[in-house]
Amino acid sequence: MTKTLDTARLVEGLREQTEGFIRAVAGRAPDTRVPTCPEWPLRTLVGHVGQEHRWAAELVRTGEQLPIPDPRQADPGAPDEWARWLREGAEKLIRAIRETGADTEMYTFLGPRPVSVWLRRMLSDTCVHHYDAAFATDSAFEITDDLAAHVISENIDLLSTPAFETVRPAVAELRGRGERIGFRPRSMEGWVITRTPDVLRWKRGPVEADVVVSGAVADLMLVFSHRVPPEDDRVTVRGDRALLDHWLAHTAL
Repeated sequence: MTKTLDTARLVEGLREQTEGFIRAVAGRAPDTRVPTCPEWPLRTLVGHVGQEHRWAAELVRTGEQLPIPDPRQADPGAPDEWARWLREGAEKLIRAIRETGADTEMYTFLGPRPVSVWLRRMLSDTCVHHYDAAFATDSAFEITDDLAAHVISENIDLLSTPAFETVRPAVAELRGRGERIGFRPRSMEGWVITRTPDVLRWKRGPVEADVVVSGAVADLMLVFSHRVPPEDDRVTVRGDRALLDHWLAHTAL
C-alpha cells in the first residue's frame, strides 16, 4: 500500500489551493485567455472549479451518480464575487465529507469507494487548475511538496483502475509488456509505473525505469499533468523518450 494524505490534510490542502486560486484570479478580466485550457476564458475556469466542488458535494450527500456538469454553464457571478463563490464551493464539499463520514462507502463509476475519494479527486484538480490560473494571469504558483506528490499518486491510482477505461478509452493503450516509466523527485521517494498486458501497476520508492523524468516534485506534477512539456529546463528526461511521449499522449485527464 502507498501512503496517502489523511482527511485532515486533504481538507487543509483543498483550502490552501482554493485560496491560491483565488489570489491568482483576483482583479483579472473574465475574458483573460487560459493557455493551458486553450478553449476557456478565465471566467469559465473559475466557474468550473466552483462548480465541480459543488457537484462532488452533491454526489457525497446523495450517494447518486450525477451527470458531469458543463463548465460553460457555470455562473460564478461578477469578478468581485469570485472569491466568495470559490470558498463556498470548497466548504460545501468539506462539509458534505464530514457529515457523511470520510470512510463511508459509496458507489462510484469506479466501483465502491470511500466518499473521501471525491475529496482526493477535487484536491488534485484544484491544484492543477490553480497552476492554470496562475499561468494565465502571470501570478506566482505555490504548492507544497506533499500536495504535489498527492496529485501524481492520485492520478496514477485513477489511471491504473481498470474501470477508468470506460470513461477514458485511451487509457487501454497504456497496457504493455513490462515497460517502466519513472518520476524521480529530489525531495522524496519517486514513482515507478509498469505497463503490463492487463493493467498499469505502480509503486513508490527508488526509481529504476526505462525512462525517468527528474526534477522538483512540483515540476514533475506539472509534466505529469500536461502543463509543462518534458523539454522544459526545470526537468530532465533520460532513457526511452518515445515511451514517455506515448504515456503523455494517452493520460490526459
